[in-house]
Amino acid sequence: MFLIERSLSGGRPIEFRRERLTGLSCTISPTRLSRGLNHPPMPAAPADDCPFCPGRLERETPTFPHGSRIRRGESVTFPNLYPFAPCHTVTVITRAHAVVRFRPLELADALQGAAASLVGAQGYASINWNFRHSAGASLDHPHLQGLVMGRASFVHARYLAGSARFLSRTGRLYREALLEHERSTDRFLFGDEVPFVASAVPIGEREVRAFLPAGSLEEAVPYFESLATGLCRVLDLYQDLGSHAFNITCYFGRSGRDRGFSAFCSVISRINPNENSISDSAFMERLHLHPIVMTLPEELGRYGRDAH
Repeated sequence: MFLIERSLSGGRPIEFRRERLTGLSCTISPTRLSRGLNHPPMPAAPADDCPFCPGRLERETPTFPHGSRIRRGESVTFPNLYPFAPCHTVTVITRAHAVVRFRPLELADALQGAAASLVGAQGYASINWNFRHSAGASLDHPHLQGLVMGRASFVHARYLAGSARFLSRTGRLYREALLEHERSTDRFLFGDEVPFVASAVPIGEREVRAFLPAGSLEEAVPYFESLATGLCRVLDLYQDLGSHAFNITCYFGRSGRDRGFSAFCSVISRINPNENSISDSAFMERLHLHPIVMTLPEELGRYGRDAH
């Protein structure tokens, strides 16, 4: 399922990896961890100027055409003021402005609220999360972004097409074959209903993927509690490893139209917010679309199982 080529550069190990299903590739260079760029994070910005905090949220965020917002538990969902998709919404996860550890229930509520804002829109749905400024968040207050795009993004499209080819060629869902393979490797973390695996070909640092037993957004909603519980375990693992910023995307197929595709969620850690504006994305990631990562998935899997 994966091509792995090992080599040395100056006596230091390097791995080139490619996922056969999609052709996506990365290079892993474990020695780059020794650069020590990921310093303790800067504190979150004060809540004084936050439009997502209680009181200001009700005054300053837009409503849907019917004049209301979607509420699930503490979460509140509303249209994005600065959309880049035909359907683009924001879900404020919790009333708290600065959150260190997330709780499964509050995250499950937020996922359900985001999903409710996307159901019925035509196109390719995803639920996304940038946490902290170094991961692309414009505000520190934790919030999700829901999207439905008329055309699938590059990565989304690769998995949609690859999954359909795999089903046509083998008669099996790629999810089933992948998990059958990964459960016997050091990359498998935990989970039965929604398994979590350190990605063999990571597209970002310490990438972990969750695989849902569903294809479309509507079919995936019943599994959001299991997904949220596992995501909180992964985010706790990141904190144990010193990472306090991350990106998450959950990719969904179109109901009844994307044969062979199973919804999945990708989580990557990002460098902590820092006063020097150091980033973990450079020319290889942005212009070559080829991630350079530092952590071996097998080591992440072993650490995750031992830590929790």
